[in-house]
Amino acid sequence: MKTKISIIGAGNLGKAIAHGLVKSDSFSSENLVLTRRNLSEINAFKTLGIQVTDNNSFAVKMSDLVIVCVGPQDAEQVLTSFKEELDSKKHILISTMTGISINKIKSIVGQQIPIVRVMPNIAVAICESMTCIASLDKDTHSLEAVKKIFDQLGQTLIVKEDLIAPATALCGSGLAFFLRAVRAASQGGTEIGFHAEEAILLAAQTARGAASLTINSKMHPESEIDKVTTPKGITISGLNEMEHQGFSSAMIRAIVRSANKIEDIIKKS
Repeated sequence: MKTKISIIGAGNLGKAIAHGLVKSDSFSSENLVLTRRNLSEINAFKTLGIQVTDNNSFAVKMSDLVIVCVGPQDAEQVLTSFKEELDSKKHILISTMTGISINKIKSIVGQQIPIVRVMPNIAVAICESMTCIASLDKDTHSLEAVKKIFDQLGQTLIVKEDLIAPATALCGSGLAFFLRAVRAASQGGTEIGFHAEEAILLAAQTARGAASLTINSKMHPESEIDKVTTPKGITISGLNEMEHQGFSSAMIRAIVRSANKIEDIIKKS
């Protein structure tokens, strides 16, 4: 794709998106621009042929798609820094900002710019993100254009805007929850005899297999669980111990707690 993309505020997520765009082989690095106040944090991207700058206005002028990847506390300042450069005939404004609604963004930039909210996770760096995407109904064309971009970086799901916050908890924070589960499994592996690096590999690949089975079979996870549980067997014994210790409850409560935290951020914004 010849689409020119700027990533405004290239922190961990912004840098992950940049890596994913390059890794996908669908975008030329020369058409990417990253911004950050501290250029030392992103200068390494120059070796990939990506432009870096601390000038948001310059980056916006150079691009067709503007991806804003800053924290909600910086939203107004950053959007104001380049709003005069936005062109409704040229730009699509894409926001990953937690808790900042499309209407809030519109009130800051003050123009009829198509705005699309996306919620990827950091697996976007290896083109394995689960990304939820939302826009206002009138911006459907822009929504589809953004979906084509993020389809190259993993899987996507178009949702209503009010589900972007829950998606942040399930897909964004959720990545950390699953990583913690992998770590816990690897620690169990070490306790039963494997070296730490072996246990991490075994746990991570097993988790990948479980996820792939769920996606590829399009079946409920329990149907796959039933295939590996036998009467009085070792798997059901382990599963029951997990439930006795509150594994499912803990995961559910973590996701709900994260979603509630986002709602608190929205109320304060």
